[in-house]
Amino acid sequence: MQWFAQRGHAVTGVDRAPEAIASASRFGLAVLADIEQGPWPFAGQLFGAVVVTHYLWRARLPDIVAAVAPGGVLLYETFAAGNESVGKPSRQDFLLQPGELLAACAGLRVIAYEDGFLSGPERFVQRIAAVRPPEGAARTPLRYPL
Repeated sequence: MQWFAQRGHAVTGVDRAPEAIASASRFGLAVLADIEQGPWPFAGQLFGAVVVTHYLWRARLPDIVAAVAPGGVLLYETFAAGNESVGKPSRQDFLLQPGELLAACAGLRVIAYEDGFLSGPERFVQRIAAVRPPEGAARTPLRYPL
């Protein structure tokens, strides 16, 4: 949140830990909610950017993708299968399977996708940058700067 807020963007964050909310509230709207056990706190809301790092709760993937507004972007990175060989998380519940993040983003236009290994610290990840086309998109191809 801090990085985006420092660049003038309005930001909203969610966490179930009161300590995290206290810290995040310095940068924008911080919502205290357990999105694994409780309702989705952003029902009906759309965001110009949705950023998720190091988090996976499969039941919420459709809600996360649906929260991307027309013309908005989803940036998502989390641990992938293989990570159990180098450290934590190691439970399959917390590791994306090959192509799983791509499948979750059906309906968005994928701009970049990676599924591989990073060192320092060693970890297996999947990451995606995907956009929801604007409503009434022209026939002229949209240009997404790389």
